[in-house]
Amino acid sequence: MAPTMAVVAKRKEEEELRKRNEELEKELRESRKREEEMRKELRRIWERLRVAEEAEERLCSQLGELEAESVNQARAYSAHVISLMDQLSKANNNVLVNNHRSSAPISIL
Repeated sequence: MAPTMAVVAKRKEEEELRKRNEELEKELRESRKREEEMRKELRRIWERLRVAEEAEERLCSQLGELEAESVNQARAYSAHVISLMDQLSKANNNVLVNNHRSSAPISIL
């Protein structure tokens, strides 16, 4: 006995639905795989961001320390320059006094 048209159509429809279901399941697996890969990539990016933020904090701290050190060095340098200027001024005054004394006429009594 030959299957009727309705039975053949139903089997064909079932086969199409089975194929479509397999395609959808395959797409779902691929989608889940992509999602997992994206999660892994996101974790890697978060980790890189965390490392970068820690490095930034360390650099800011080091920069602050260097700035403080440079201010201290500038103050010390300025104090040294002022000291040298004072010494130079005193030496210049001594030279002027000595020149003035040597150019003064000698009096004989």
